[in-house]
Amino acid sequence: MHKSKEDRRSFIQKMLGAGITATGLIGLEAKAGIQKPFEILKANKSHFSANDQIQIALIGAGGMGNSDLDTSLGVDGVKLLGVCDLYTGRLETAKSKHPGIFTTKAYEEVLDRKDIDAVIVATPDHWHKQISIDAMKAGKHVYCEKPMVHDISEGKAVVEAQAKYNRIYQIGSQGLSSLGNQKARELLQAGVIGELNYAEGFWARNSPTGAWQYPIPADASEKTVDWVRFLGKNPHIPFDATRFFRWRNYRDYGTGVCGDLFVHLFSSLHYITGSKGPTKVVATGGLRYWKDGREVPDIMIGMFDYPQSPEHPAFNLSLRCNFVDGTSGNTYLKLVGSKGSLDIGWDDVTLKLNHINGPMDAFDKNVAGNQGPNRHLPIMNESGDRIYRAEDGYLGAHHYHHQNFYDSIRSGSQKVEDSIFGFRAAAPALLCNQSYNENKILNWDPINMSIQHS
Repeated sequence: MHKSKEDRRSFIQKMLGAGITATGLIGLEAKAGIQKPFEILKANKSHFSANDQIQIALIGAGGMGNSDLDTSLGVDGVKLLGVCDLYTGRLETAKSKHPGIFTTKAYEEVLDRKDIDAVIVATPDHWHKQISIDAMKAGKHVYCEKPMVHDISEGKAVVEAQAKYNRIYQIGSQGLSSLGNQKARELLQAGVIGELNYAEGFWARNSPTGAWQYPIPADASEKTVDWVRFLGKNPHIPFDATRFFRWRNYRDYGTGVCGDLFVHLFSSLHYITGSKGPTKVVATGGLRYWKDGREVPDIMIGMFDYPQSPEHPAFNLSLRCNFVDGTSGNTYLKLVGSKGSLDIGWDDVTLKLNHINGPMDAFDKNVAGNQGPNRHLPIMNESGDRIYRAEDGYLGAHHYHHQNFYDSIRSGSQKVEDSIFGFRAAAPALLCNQSYNENKILNWDPINMSIQHS
């Protein structure tokens, strides 16, 4: 049961198939017309019986909620029974698109239904904790959009609720179920890039919708929106359609670019490395362009110290998010090791390796030819890229993340991103906001999931 590190590495290499060479490269087949070697990544298919139908409801029918719903209904054996939202127009759209469903503005009415097995929680962030806990208490399985909680103080209550009510509770960071993340995890564990020492992530957007300037319906008013319920425990203020439909821009309801986007990068990083999180967090940024009344930055930079652990060596992480990117929107996650790097997308991975010719100890005077002005510099020869791409017809990370949720319900065993994992991914993102707002470095205990006060 307990293998040595070398035995584990040998085992993983064998399991990767296609044969690992002495340099750690996976044997790849070149395809006609493709200049760089590559491998096709294949997804696992799900199977279910006619008696395994899962009946669901959607709570929060905005853009992400409808995307989640459409994806869920693309998984075999999933049936929609109801939709809850605080805006009448969304409920009317849902009924026209899915005839026969029930609709409501009170999520409690969804949870009272005995014929509903699971709910998708895609509300504004400040409602995630309460609805999640209430749903699990009512016996429902929960797919909750990221970040898991709005405030770091809420995390442990959700973790405790999942343990108490023994429900499948999965957070919606889709990258965890992607072929790209899975292949990167295999390659890192096999030691292909050597010892990890640095990681970086970047997320950019350059459009009004990407920067959360969502459209506001012409009929938006207190007659069509349950404004008081939306506010929840926040201070009561007069109806504001902008705050309701563009809630991500306001600290009372959203979590800014960190909670919306950094959390994806943390989730993927933690899955690939096996990490439980950083111990030090510092962030800076500013509101540079979208000065539309929002309370959160449109450019954010975070830096993090990850300590040595049984899963990985100590390394550093830098994350950036830019909503004013004049080049084009893009995203990436890069892991850098002592032998090379991995550029990781949800559908592909690019492996870049360097061969070192010459002494690893640049001060070894006994190596022949180690003379002259460059005698301390080992020679780095780039070995070329190895590209891993998803197979044709791949349904994407979003589909397989939802498939994993329903497979977990059917099997009774959580496959990915439970409440503990979700909180450990959300916490450093939320700490970025706190660091930025308070202008200070914060210390975090990723094992016990608590802030460390100096």
